[in-house]
Amino acid sequence: MNETLSRFARAERLHSRYNPGAEAERYIDALNLGANIKFFILIEPGLGYLAQALRDRYANSKIIVLHADSGFRANAAPDVPAWYPDSGETAQNFLEREIPDTAASSVKIIEWRPSLRLYGETCLALVAETAEFIKRADAGYRTAAAFGARWTANFFRNLALIRTALRFKSMSAPVVITGSGPGLETALPRISAMKGRVFILAASSSVMALRERGIEPDMVIAVDGGAWALSHLYPCFRGQWTVKRGLAAALSASLPSQCAVLPFLVLNDGSLWQSLVLRELGIPSVIVLQRGTVTASALELALRISSGGIYLAGLDLSVRDIRTHARPYGFDHLFFGAATRLRPAYSRCFTRARDTRGGGSHDVYAAWFKSRLAAWPKRIFSLGDNHAVFENLPADPERDLPGESAAMKGSFEEVPVNGESPARRRRGVETLCRALDDPHYAKIIRGELAPLLFPCGEECGSREIKEALRGMAERCEGGDRG
Repeated sequence: MNETLSRFARAERLHSRYNPGAEAERYIDALNLGANIKFFILIEPGLGYLAQALRDRYANSKIIVLHADSGFRANAAPDVPAWYPDSGETAQNFLEREIPDTAASSVKIIEWRPSLRLYGETCLALVAETAEFIKRADAGYRTAAAFGARWTANFFRNLALIRTALRFKSMSAPVVITGSGPGLETALPRISAMKGRVFILAASSSVMALRERGIEPDMVIAVDGGAWALSHLYPCFRGQWTVKRGLAAALSASLPSQCAVLPFLVLNDGSLWQSLVLRELGIPSVIVLQRGTVTASALELALRISSGGIYLAGLDLSVRDIRTHARPYGFDHLFFGAATRLRPAYSRCFTRARDTRGGGSHDVYAAWFKSRLAAWPKRIFSLGDNHAVFENLPADPERDLPGESAAMKGSFEEVPVNGESPARRRRGVETLCRALDDPHYAKIIRGELAPLLFPCGEECGSREIKEALRGMAERCEGGDRG
């Protein structure tokens, strides 16, 4: 009873006692909102008056609510997704689930000003988290607009590479994740001493540094769709050096043809279109959402494949003087091989470090990791010189590592992939074409593929997407024959 009275007391401080609906309408009118907003994020609107005023004006837009007070749950509208402080997930996770990256440019944050006076810092923190989410989503949207067609083409091209897929069973072995930050160099002696007792999951960009120290990873992970990413994977196929268990790869990544000799642990980004194709072709996969940085994908994968401790190395998320990455690195030849008297290698490295530092991507990634820290299990440890965001991770229990690798045995099962690669590719495309004709799937598939295939935002329907997919498959087959 007292809680009910308290909730009404708070509501009275947030809304007009006489006509709260009209008050909310006047508030919306005063904001002079544009006409093309698809998502509204309301920061502690109290009761449902503000949401109703928006629904009356934007019937086709989605309204999402972030509450500073869980006491308003009893008055929640069932059709409005809402986050509360006691929801059991972070506000960032909630927003990622409710708003696709492709919609970042059509999101509007609305603060209910009376809540700021009542809840103060709590509301400001929600505004900051929401702004950080939009910043990261916008970066993802711009990247998808620039590379979406290439990612989609890579997906169908890489279907031809898979001869053997991997199905995993969770293991108990500790996992070491190696990024390619400069701090990896200080961690390499410890990683070398841990060989055979841990599962080493290496970002493809860290492979050269590992190889230099004689460390063979259990698995290499590749998610980058740019052609430059090939330079990081070529060392996997030089000499007698091997990757012990296989390649964890997003099929949208740029992968050299040599990868066909490796078993694939296929990373599915969770989209319906990828899931439909992989299911049709009988290719097992693990859902790992795209996060913009390979180390974030590696961490999500490690949490899925192992119940053991997870050690992070080379996650600097920063530049050290003129060093952007651990040495050696896949792009070193671009600097040292092209050095001249007037443009020495260190001058080129300085320019690259300055541009990397000014680009801001490291700050976006660091903010993402920081937003996840509270939700991570207490089995993630910092190994070596990582970014300051990881400094409060639990103490390193390296002394508790197992004495041998039995905890890894039997964790991965190899599954042959049937069908010739051109037929497999055509079958995947036709699966999507049928889905575009199915009312149960069509809207979702269009929403996922249109931003990738038509990044300029032009209107497109199912017919245009089908033509684009079939044309892409034909070009892939032409490349195979070439």
